[in-house]
Amino acid sequence: MNLLIKNGRVIDPSQGLDEIADVLVEAGLVKEIGKNLKAPAGVETVDAAGKYVVPGLVDMHVHLRDPGLEYKEDIVSGTRAAAAGGFTSLACMPNTKPAIDNKAVVSYIINKATTDGFCNVFPVGCITYGMGGERMAEMGELKEAGCVAVSDDGRPVANAELMRRALEYARGIGILVISHAEDLALVGEGVMNEGFTSTELGLKGIPRVAEDIATARDVMLAEYTNSPLHIAHVSTKGSVRIIREAKARGVKVTCETAPHYFTLTDDAVRGYDTNAKMNPPLREADDVAAVKEGLRDGTIDCIATDHAPHHLDEKDVEFNAALNGIIGLETSLPLSLKLVGDGILTINQLIEKMSCNPSKILGISRGSLRVGGVADVTVIDPAAEWTVETEKLVSKSRNTPFAGWKMKGAAACTIRGGAVVFSR
Repeated sequence: MNLLIKNGRVIDPSQGLDEIADVLVEAGLVKEIGKNLKAPAGVETVDAAGKYVVPGLVDMHVHLRDPGLEYKEDIVSGTRAAAAGGFTSLACMPNTKPAIDNKAVVSYIINKATTDGFCNVFPVGCITYGMGGERMAEMGELKEAGCVAVSDDGRPVANAELMRRALEYARGIGILVISHAEDLALVGEGVMNEGFTSTELGLKGIPRVAEDIATARDVMLAEYTNSPLHIAHVSTKGSVRIIREAKARGVKVTCETAPHYFTLTDDAVRGYDTNAKMNPPLREADDVAAVKEGLRDGTIDCIATDHAPHHLDEKDVEFNAALNGIIGLETSLPLSLKLVGDGILTINQLIEKMSCNPSKILGISRGSLRVGGVADVTVIDPAAEWTVETEKLVSKSRNTPFAGWKMKGAAACTIRGGAVVFSR
């Protein structure tokens, strides 16, 4: 498709661009950015007046559940939900069945996303076979097949020697290691954050040091091996501090957080709401404040959703028995825009964290509106007001703690490779 996006506030931090302008898209590429551009014959016009026109949003942490767990989500439904949330690209985590630990599974995901998907899908392969934590997967084969990173997300690599070798090998072949930082011995049988609320509810708690200790270990291994490392879903004030200090020393560490970690506290668990059960768990107010400060000062590089769909039968059970995780692709943008409204981030900084930085960290050619580049574009309506109605969500699953919340801000139009894949 050929498109002319008119009169929007074009924001592209990768070029230092922030002005009212038009964007012309031809043959799937950004053809021209300028004022008062005229639409050539046959070009569809998108009115973006009063809206932000930004590089397509990139979510570097999504669970698509495909292959093997398609009753929760699949590549088609997951990418459709991503497009509805304004995302044009996502990285899918490897805890599928079978796990993404071989070339065949990678090829299946890429082929299905290419033919049937609504956004670009970049697979993340396993660090260890079957995510078993015992034997390193063939990272070279995974990279060659199309993986942009490796992780055992959902499980930590408990063996420090194995994690060291993984970092060294990954550095040698140029692939990113994403750490799920968690000390399982400290987690034990915990099901929510350890603190006043867990005590009051009579639920076993997970101390925040379970994350802090694992974060510190992996940061130290990255420093020792001089290897790039990305810490997933940062949720504690300790992890934020450890990463901030490591960056100041020059350690090649980046990190992400998710909207629920700067929006909710463990008070959301009251009433034993299993839709507020996730891993890492929701923390306390001082952790939320630290995460916001980490976003503000640049310690936290990215906002990702950790979209983790589950079937109703896996959540509508006793709190202890419920599976961890919430969906997030369709609520991430308005929750993140609130950071701008609250003065924690500028809109330019937000777009950096939701598009430019994840693209750079993953090494993918996205996150920019450069002329000649792929026309992945998100048109954001910052004034759109809507209510989260679970029955209207695009995802197959409904496990969100934000049901009934009034949101402000939404994707008005999502454009992937020059084609409109979602329009509100």
